[in-house]
Amino acid sequence: MTFLSGNKDDPALFDFDALKDRGLDLATDYAAADPFPHIVIDDFLPSAVIDLCLSQFPQQPDADSQTFDRNQERLKTSFHPDHMAPKLRRLFYAFNSRPFIKVIENISGIKGLIPDPYFLGGGFHEIANGGHLSMHADFNHHKPLGLERRINVLIYLNRDWKDEYGGQLELWRTDMSERVHAITPIANRCVIFTTTGDSMHGNPQPVAHPESVTRKSIALYYYTATWEASKASRTTQFRPRPGTGDETDWKVKIDEALEDFLPPILNRQVARLRRRLSRR
Repeated sequence: MTFLSGNKDDPALFDFDALKDRGLDLATDYAAADPFPHIVIDDFLPSAVIDLCLSQFPQQPDADSQTFDRNQERLKTSFHPDHMAPKLRRLFYAFNSRPFIKVIENISGIKGLIPDPYFLGGGFHEIANGGHLSMHADFNHHKPLGLERRINVLIYLNRDWKDEYGGQLELWRTDMSERVHAITPIANRCVIFTTTGDSMHGNPQPVAHPESVTRKSIALYYYTATWEASKASRTTQFRPRPGTGDETDWKVKIDEALEDFLPPILNRQVARLRRRLSRR
């Protein structure tokens, strides 16, 4: 029995009447979770949906793909739903539908969740052997829509994944004093958590599959209309683990310091200069 039942004619669609109360029984555990509100749910989707994702997982980057290969994000690629096969596009559009969002609201207790039709940073994620994602808190502001980021939903697609293959999702305390959880990214395991400037998470252990199988997942982000101009808009905030070789993202720190202290007119001039230099 899966946590979410699909439509009998199409497992990639969700019925509101069948799911309107799903997840309410998890709300207390979610809110009380350590080190920040979260929940882990196995057998989350109909197995046919996982089969679909694996059989039609993109083989090449698309026009909106992003590939990262730097100290904080190594060998990571995201794939945008709008470039996927029709059945996969319908699945991702269903993740933005009322029935699915209602379940996330029931679990998180956050009402008025808004999906992201742009899928900024969302879609399929893939990390190759040797790749990792350092510990971080996520960007907090959906600038095109003026929304505040509130919830992450991660669904893993890795069949027969073992701990020794690395890539565990780690949840750490805000002060980076302790790792509280290391969650193995096995197929059809879903992790839902509240995103704030203090929700430190990542998969810093490099992927090390003996047959070079990549770490695959679905990433979905949800927002609320609670953004205020007084809030500081932040990109991804990386924090090094103590006693490791993790590196501070100095570029982001410098950029944010300039934005905080320079007058807006100077910030715009600096941004224009950087764009010109990047085109050379």
